[in-house]
Amino acid sequence: MPRPFDPNHLLGAPLMANLATQSPQGPRNAPMWFLWEDEALWMPSSANASSAKRLATAPDAAVEIVEFQPQHGTLLHLGLRGPAQVEPMDIPRFTRLLAKYLGPDPTTWNPWFMDQIARPDDPEGRLIRLAPTSIFTNNSSYFLTGPELAWPKE
Repeated sequence: MPRPFDPNHLLGAPLMANLATQSPQGPRNAPMWFLWEDEALWMPSSANASSAKRLATAPDAAVEIVEFQPQHGTLLHLGLRGPAQVEPMDIPRFTRLLAKYLGPDPTTWNPWFMDQIARPDDPEGRLIRLAPTSIFTNNSSYFLTGPELAWPKE
């Protein structure tokens, strides 16, 4: 039987979030970097991004975050559900999001990436904010050991 775990374990880790949105052609998903702040998940976007456009007409969204380390027997799944909205760029928040994945020292960040991809001052830059109405965890870390030895050790 799956066991719960503290969602903050995954929310603070530099993992990928899978954002699921709705479209007239059916469900869509996108892997996203994320930051958990102010009881919401923040994900980078732009005014013209397909996820942002879909959320403007159908704001219900789901996010899945998974940590899978087969060599350690870790399999943690976190799900968040609720309406998402596209917010104006918040440069300090976006910078904290980048630091989560690129490290704390901006002088070490790849200049090409910062100039071409992650441009905090881009007028088209946006942040997707999902304030979940439901959060669930599923700890299936016993696939190697059995439930009595599952992560986390109690």
